[in-house]
Amino acid sequence: MNPGKSSYDVVVVGGGHNGLVSAAYLARAGLSVLVLERLGHTGGAAVSVEPFAGLPVRLSRYSYLVSLMPEQLMADLDLDVRLASRTTASYTPWTRGERSGGLLVERPEGEATRASFRDLTGGDEEYAAWQAFYGEVGRLAEAVAPTLMRPLPLERDVRALVDERIWADVVEEPLGRAITRRFADDTVRGVVATDALIGTFASMDDPSLAQNRCFLYHLIGNGTGEWRVPIGGMGAVTDALARAAVDAGAELVTGAGVSAITPGPDGAEVVWHDGQQQRAVTGRRVLSGVAPWVLRILLGEGEDPDTKPVGSQLKINVLLDRLPALRSGADPAVAFAGTLHLAEDYSTIEQAHAAAAGGAVPDPLPGEVYCHSLTDPSILGDRAGSAHTLTYFGLHTPAGLFDADPGAKDVAVGRALASLDAVLAEPLADCLATDAEGRPCIEAKVPQDVEQDLAMPGGHIFHGDLDWPWAPNRSRLETPAQQWGVQTDHDAVLLCGSGARRGGAVSGLGGHNAAQAVLADL
Repeated sequence: MNPGKSSYDVVVVGGGHNGLVSAAYLARAGLSVLVLERLGHTGGAAVSVEPFAGLPVRLSRYSYLVSLMPEQLMADLDLDVRLASRTTASYTPWTRGERSGGLLVERPEGEATRASFRDLTGGDEEYAAWQAFYGEVGRLAEAVAPTLMRPLPLERDVRALVDERIWADVVEEPLGRAITRRFADDTVRGVVATDALIGTFASMDDPSLAQNRCFLYHLIGNGTGEWRVPIGGMGAVTDALARAAVDAGAELVTGAGVSAITPGPDGAEVVWHDGQQQRAVTGRRVLSGVAPWVLRILLGEGEDPDTKPVGSQLKINVLLDRLPALRSGADPAVAFAGTLHLAEDYSTIEQAHAAAAGGAVPDPLPGEVYCHSLTDPSILGDRAGSAHTLTYFGLHTPAGLFDADPGAKDVAVGRALASLDAVLAEPLADCLATDAEGRPCIEAKVPQDVEQDLAMPGGHIFHGDLDWPWAPNRSRLETPAQQWGVQTDHDAVLLCGSGARRGGAVSGLGGHNAAQAVLADL
């Protein structure tokens, strides 16, 4: 469809989940809103697809779990979306000499969790340290979460709400110091560390603290940090957002590749191509759901390869005829129901980072596996009850590895599957489903695939390194855009995507906060 007008109150560039959140809020407030999306569908990275020929199985191809999206946002927009809790938080197979087992963390934690720590470590000290650390992290999350849908607080105001020790551990010093000081066991240390490394290529001792910021975002959602499964897949979330935007009066145009944004005295012009001809539209405000690096190109500032984000993840989607048995003897329906950690001992993670920094695909390759179909069988279609999905997310696989060696993707996939086979009592290949053409049901994506499919520069899933979700103490917070953390160098152009200060992950926060800045300004 083509837009109905030549000018709007707000033009949103990018129809990912954040752009749709902005559109829904603004249209509900009575503003005229146009959303321009390059692809043939909205949703961006938060979509469900049927990747395997002849099989009606809908997988969350890129984004796969929801933590950060505030329940208040979902209520504000009347989203018809259900998020289900996973009964298992995590399961980590381990081997110590002749002994083997698995570290089980229940949700909520109970006696089986305590016993599992005792079986691994020989005592109760490590579980006590776990409870103390996550108790403090929980209080930090409870302090930060309510601020995410408000104007940015100053750092000192947030710091005043939390214990000094956890503030130092998470905000001031490299997270690796706290982990190695608080925990003695290598496996326990690794389980804690992994939340700091999803989509982030860093050592746990990196002085930039990129790992610390990633850790914080993974644990503050709704004050609990619980990662939940969207019933119907990630596409159910963005389909609901698109309905909310359209029902409120926003116009969504797909197949609209934006090529330029030109700010003016009373707004900005957006130039786009509909596949047949070039078009232009103006908005009093333009919201950018694309990465800031891409936005600078659209604004005519040129391409700067030195500042281009660098993604770091390997995503593998798999369909199985049945869940495989584990060497530990654990019930697969329990072990696979949460996050199954593979080759993620702390020492292994750090060795993998060093290998990747040196240009080699890590071996073993750290990663984790999720089985969404245990929580939501509906995504299996008519295979419900006779199949299961697995989603693998690999760490320390920066884009540079795959630029340097065209064969590195196959190597990384092989090592990812080998890390899973290492904890199984049977080869994963024996459980793999095949599609209508007889091919194994495996789909793999590296950062280059993400960039090609979604135009995320460098395949970086956060559009660049995450910022702290508060403002530095000496920040200028004079305009609504600055107050909400969505400003650019142009008054008429605001960030509404993952590149906003409180962007990243499937949260809708960038979209919400940009909308609030517009409403305060127009």
